[in-house]
Order: sequence, then structure tokens, then C-alpha cells
Amino acid sequence: MNKKLTIAVLFGGQSGEHEVSLVSAQAVMAALDPARYTVLPVGISKEGRWIAGTGAHAALLAAADQTRLPSSLTVTAHEPGDLIENFSFFAPPVPLDVVFPVLHGPMGEDGTVQGLLELAGLPYVGCGVAASAVGLDKALMKAAFAAAGLPLLPWLLVRRSAFESEPGEICAQIEAALRYPVFVKPANMGSSVGVGKANDQNALLAALSDAARYDRRIVVEQGIPARELEVSVLGNEEVATSVVGEVVPSGEWYDYAAKYLHGASQITIPASIEPALAEQVTRLAIAAFHAIDGAGLSRVDFLLDKERGELWLNEVNTMPGFTPISMYAKMWAASGLDYPALLDRLVTLALERSR
Repeated sequence: MNKKLTIAVLFGGQSGEHEVSLVSAQAVMAALDPARYTVLPVGISKEGRWIAGTGAHAALLAAADQTRLPSSLTVTAHEPGDLIENFSFFAPPVPLDVVFPVLHGPMGEDGTVQGLLELAGLPYVGCGVAASAVGLDKALMKAAFAAAGLPLLPWLLVRRSAFESEPGEICAQIEAALRYPVFVKPANMGSSVGVGKANDQNALLAALSDAARYDRRIVVEQGIPARELEVSVLGNEEVATSVVGEVVPSGEWYDYAAKYLHGASQITIPASIEPALAEQVTRLAIAAFHAIDGAGLSRVDFLLDKERGELWLNEVNTMPGFTPISMYAKMWAASGLDYPALLDRLVTLALERSR
């Protein structure tokens, strides 16, 4: 009989996606088979405090801003339990076999924690240092995609310092290169935090100001009337893809509220598209995964122009949401790989990559 593996599930973090991470981590911890795994919860507070033990999740949940917790998702506050203060992966209370970093956004999904785990000599789920950094930084990601010859909509990079110094000039540059509507995004952020859509200059100024709250670099992309297609990728050197899914947002577009708060967005899995288009999506998803040197998992998002039928690569998410309504897991479930089996596969891939 194989011995149980000890898995540290890491959650919380100092990014604007702290609350989403708490929900993702709870789903992961609940689905890991107790006959196969011993789980050590490890939390990072918004202030950067590291704690571990059975009470770690409850402690961070109690400290979270309740107004930002996804109201459409159930988060159970467990009893406080044991708590280890000032936790360190360099001196864990028990030997660890694998770390599952269920962290979204900067200071977690961007290669920082991955580098820490590399230094600590611990296998971990997901992409490595470089792929995580490039995958979260939308500007670097687009540069990697362009170098690989993948189809991208026109876009511009704006620096916060330039926008704050000459907002009118920056707007003029954007309007000369792109047409309304445009999407404005912090370069390093996920879950649509800080993302805005602008149909005129006033809205553009407001969107740039909001995005600048989260990052010193801002990506401005050409907006199009689009269907939003997604596909899940799983593997290391050899990768597999799920069926293609489609998201129909409850609002004008798939923003944070549509993803987590309203719960009214429609999801179609598999997407109602022709087989040839589905094959094109999966082929480009694998190419995008390889372009950033991905490992373990990613969700790859596409935009399909409703008027011209053109397919555009949007982005790669190297640690997509693992909430009960996340697309990544749902697409694999529709492909015959249920949630517990998916977690088993991710753990196996982490160990394989480490070896």
C-alpha cells in the first residue's frame, strides 16, 4: 500500500484576488481524498502573515472583507483549530511531499511563490517561475504570443507614470492606435480585477485611473463584439486539452461581478461551435501553453469575432479559479475527468516535473 502524501495547500495572499483564493482553496481541500492525502492548510494574510494548521482557513476568512467574498459561493467557516504562527516552507512542521499553491494574482501566481518553493526544494502544482511570471503579466504574455506567431488583437502598453503626467496625451495615443470600445487592464492581475471597458474618452480616463490602482503598467486592448471561448490544458511536456466551453456573461462583459457576485452568467460546455473551430481552439491553446513554457495546468481564453468569425487569443491563466463554479474544472468534468481525479492528476504532474 502506498503511503499517504502530505500536501500543503497554500491560499490567501496579498493580491486583490485574496477572497477568490479562499474559496478556491476550500474546494480543493474538500476534494482531496483523505485516504490518499494528508492536507496541511497554509494561509497568507493580506498583510503578508504566514500561518498554518487546521485553523488557517478560518482565520483568514474571519479577517477577510466580507463585502468582497463571492456571495454566490458557499464558504464554510470552520472551527478555529490548531494554528502555527510564522510558518516557513524551509522549516515545515511535518515533511511535505507536494505544495498546491491556490493563489491568484501578484505575490502568488506570478512566479514569486514558485521561486520560493524552488529554493525550498519542494514539488508544487502548476507552472514554473518563468511561465508563472509571463503568464500573469499581460504585456509579457502578449510579447511571447507574438513571437510564437499567435493571433492577437491590437493593443498598447501604458505606464502609470506617463498617464499621471499627461493623461490627455496618453488618451490621444490610444485613440490614434485603437477605436472604441477598448478594454483597459492592469498588466498583472486576474479575475477581471481592475478591468474596465471604455466607449469614449471620459470612460477611458476613468478606466485608466482604476487600473492604475493595481499596477504601474496598464494594457489597453482593442474591443470587438465577441463570443468568449475557453479551454483547459493539463500536462507537462505532453499536454491534453478539455472540450471547449463558452461563457455568456450576465452583464455587458465577463467582469468580476459577472464571474463571482451575480451568478447569472451562462456557461455552455461543450461550446456550440463547429468541430473545425474547436480543433483550432485546442491547437492554439497548446501553442500558447508552450509559448510561455507552461507546466501542470492553464486555462486558455479566446475571443471569437461575432461579425467576422475570426479567432483571437486573449490570455492564459496559469492558476485559474478552482471555485465550485470555475470553468477549468467544469470543462474537464465534461471531458470525463471529475474534480477529485483532476486534483490527483495535478499532484502526479507536480511530482513528475520535480523528478
